[in-house]
Amino acid sequence: MQSTMMDCDLTVSSIVRHGAGVHGGSLVVTGDVRALRRSSFADVALRAERLAAALARLGVRPGDRVATLSSNHQEHLEAYLAVPSMGAVLHTLNPRLSGGQLAFVMQHAEDKILIVDAGYMPVFDSVASLVDSVEHVLVVDADGDVVQSIDGSSWKGSLAPYARVVDAERPGFSWPDVDERSAAAMCYTSGTTGDPKGVVYSHRSIVLHTYAACAASCFALTDHDRVLPIVPMFHANAWGLPYAAWASGSSLVMPGRRLHAEAICDLIARERPTVSGAVPTVWNDILRHGETHAIDLSSLRLVICGGSAVPRVLMQRFQQEYGIRIIQAWGMTETSPIGALAFPPACAAGEEQWRWRSKAGRLVPGVEARIVDQDGRTVPRDGLTVGEIEVRGPWITGSYYRTPSPDRFHDGWLRTGDVGTLDGHGFLTISDRSKDVIKSGGEWISSVALENAIMGHPDVAEVAVIGIPDARWEERPLACVVMRRGRSIDLDRLRDFLASRVERWWIPDSWAFIEGVPRTGVGKFDKKALRAAFASGAIRVEKIEKEPTRVQARP
Repeated sequence: MQSTMMDCDLTVSSIVRHGAGVHGGSLVVTGDVRALRRSSFADVALRAERLAAALARLGVRPGDRVATLSSNHQEHLEAYLAVPSMGAVLHTLNPRLSGGQLAFVMQHAEDKILIVDAGYMPVFDSVASLVDSVEHVLVVDADGDVVQSIDGSSWKGSLAPYARVVDAERPGFSWPDVDERSAAAMCYTSGTTGDPKGVVYSHRSIVLHTYAACAASCFALTDHDRVLPIVPMFHANAWGLPYAAWASGSSLVMPGRRLHAEAICDLIARERPTVSGAVPTVWNDILRHGETHAIDLSSLRLVICGGSAVPRVLMQRFQQEYGIRIIQAWGMTETSPIGALAFPPACAAGEEQWRWRSKAGRLVPGVEARIVDQDGRTVPRDGLTVGEIEVRGPWITGSYYRTPSPDRFHDGWLRTGDVGTLDGHGFLTISDRSKDVIKSGGEWISSVALENAIMGHPDVAEVAVIGIPDARWEERPLACVVMRRGRSIDLDRLRDFLASRVERWWIPDSWAFIEGVPRTGVGKFDKKALRAAFASGAIRVEKIEKEPTRVQARP
């Protein structure tokens, strides 16, 4: 028996039409250097139609890849809307990739058009000679200045200002009928091991992911909200926030390239967003800025935080000092990326809520997960048995673009590389990334749990833990610590502090006190860089001694 329902393709253009037609008065605000720019959803939709017409005039056909090398601003949103809706494929590029990796992903994806911020033209220039697929470059002048990068560019192909090309077209581009399973967008993994791998999102997966993000069990977005996506738009579709905001009519506040704590705090105070999302390092920087400056974050009802484990002390300080609820989220480029959100279950009350909020999160509808042991056998969902987390669902990739990787998939499930547990409430607890687990004396030490425990010390601002070689135990933890301004640390007392919080044999006997933890291109702690710095001797390691060892922070 068949249903009587209409068979309508789930496409990005349906999101575009809904946002423009139903929520045309909602705003897109871009935080440029000189002044804020404001446009309505209706106007942005017309600009998207003009962009599609311009791209078609430049020869873009269904399936062609249009790349962006841009920050979070209106023009990037126009590309988010226009490129998939016209049947082409949006390829968001990470400007923080190494030159070799950036050239690799552009060549591998066969990008035909590049939309690039003027400030990122030097990044493209450095790899232009290695990329032969790009035919046209459109330069976005997001800050309102004359595009100087065009005159000084080493790129000898077609180069033109984005605004001039788009303004030359008329609105009214007719969005074609598109198969919902065809490619809409693509993003490459960060490539911390080997070359980056391409994940290709379908129209169907983006729409379903958008519906999930808007749901009350996720972000609960409505047209009463104002969304500030600090997470870059080149990183897993900015966690789906641009599409979810457009579909729900939530106004968008785009921060542009000014992502330091002072600029973000100023933007929040002026534009009063209600929802925001960024990695933990951003919120930690804001906390540190707030220690010496008066800041107003009172408009925020919800902050989504992910990309790496969110320290409990970070969430507690925001709750206690600013009344802001930070909710931990788990996901990957491969999962579009929403997989789980750590809203505590209804049965939790009082202090017990923090135990739930400190987990990676509860599976959202549409995502299934299981834990498997080293032999690939499913283990109980008891919240105790540890194994690798595998997931599947309609917005989770089943392969990589032109890169066979059978080791990453298992009987139709994606192997995440995360090690952890799953309980009867559907909550994931991440013990560690498989590559970051410290193997000491035949047992595992969770760097994530150890970092969270050390972060609980009032003198610690940031910490990253890595495994270093040990002649007796194979590996031991090295804690790389950034102290809060003006504070000192007594290592013996710090060990005593940890003794009640982790297994005693987990406690590091090697410590490094550094000015800042290096970041990856998407703002996560770069443990690969820390390991390299340790191997080269660039990190000074303090060993626990009989007499207390004190290290004084810089003012």
